[in-house]
Amino acid sequence: MKAKQVFNFQGGRELQASGAIPTAAHWPSPADKAAFHGPAGEFARILEPFSEADPIGLLAQTLVSFGNVAGRGPHFRVEADRHAMNLYAVMVGATSKARKGTSEGRTRALISQCDDSWASNRILAGMSSGEGLIWAVRDPISKQEPIKEKGILKGYQDVEADPGITDKRLLVVESEFASVLRQLERDGNTLSAIIRQAWDSGDLRTMTKNSPAVATGAHISIIGHITESELRRYLGATEQGNGFANRFLWLCAQRSKFLPENEDRQGFEKALAPVVEQFRRAQAFARTVGEVRRDEIARTYWRAVYRDLSQGKPGLLGAVTSRGEAQVMRLALVYALLDCSAEIRGVHLKAALALWEYAERSCAYIFGDATGNPDADVILKALRNTSAGLTRTEINGLFGRNRPANTIAHALDELESVGLVRSDPVATGGRAAEIWRAL
Repeated sequence: MKAKQVFNFQGGRELQASGAIPTAAHWPSPADKAAFHGPAGEFARILEPFSEADPIGLLAQTLVSFGNVAGRGPHFRVEADRHAMNLYAVMVGATSKARKGTSEGRTRALISQCDDSWASNRILAGMSSGEGLIWAVRDPISKQEPIKEKGILKGYQDVEADPGITDKRLLVVESEFASVLRQLERDGNTLSAIIRQAWDSGDLRTMTKNSPAVATGAHISIIGHITESELRRYLGATEQGNGFANRFLWLCAQRSKFLPENEDRQGFEKALAPVVEQFRRAQAFARTVGEVRRDEIARTYWRAVYRDLSQGKPGLLGAVTSRGEAQVMRLALVYALLDCSAEIRGVHLKAALALWEYAERSCAYIFGDATGNPDADVILKALRNTSAGLTRTEINGLFGRNRPANTIAHALDELESVGLVRSDPVATGGRAAEIWRAL
């Protein structure tokens, strides 16, 4: 009989009877159980027997959703920078059957019981331009109209042309995140810049002459779903390096099991009722909170992990994970508020680190040894396909002999500096030669 994978919340998956879901080779090891702390973790645990969704997808999308519904009030500061609870997370599945959307739907149903108006009005999809994203959280727009008396111009007055959006919270859910990445490739598209502004400060504007809308104090969070192949194909070099990619948590998610029968809805809702109440209390508590700081235990722990979080990694993996410190603290802030705590405690920091470490493993699985330099990646792939190595002349042949020598030299230097290749001298009896090999 085939076996069924069930998440055991002890840092792994166990096998039980019927319906196995195969795990991809080198799929990232599951998140440590510390990540499933608090009401968000309890929600994932209760839901697990009733859902085909990956528990990590349930957990992450719940944290992102609560971080948005709670609003922009709770925050922490790093020097002059203000960090709120708005998070961006993309669930990356091996296929379109990874049940990424299932997990988002479950989360939406939970959070809607805390704030039905938010669930009905402040969850949108279809990002296509920066101007469109600003419009969804715009400030009031005024225009000047002439003041006339008996046909004589006496001056001008400001008149409200558009009332704007009062509720600045916005959760953008993109079930086809590949379409968003494709929009970023369009000439003149401002979406990438506005997404980055929204993560940083919530004060949004463009320099487009014909776009009068601006937004202040916006609280934008993003949930996306994409397959591995789409992500590798459409995340362009510009977005890899300009800070777009490292504002996102990229999390591998897969279908956890097959459940052909309908769930016991009554039993599920009864088990979930206490968690719904916890989320309601946490949202009410969040309205009373401003700046949040770490307690002494968390400060000690933070000092111990800060150096490792701050150290960069080579290649594309380093580019997409280079905001580890800020991502961990934003996650810790969400965990703290869900516990109705006005301080970030050690347990919240450990939970955030556990989820971040899974995000790092996900990125290592998704992007591997890619450098972000297309030429270097072509060379590395070719070197790995031959044990004999390649000369510079043969490497040049990979590009039809139309790459400048300094371009190839730069790519080889980049690969050598991160320990992916080496060059060996070759005696030719004449001019010195070298063979390049993958390590």
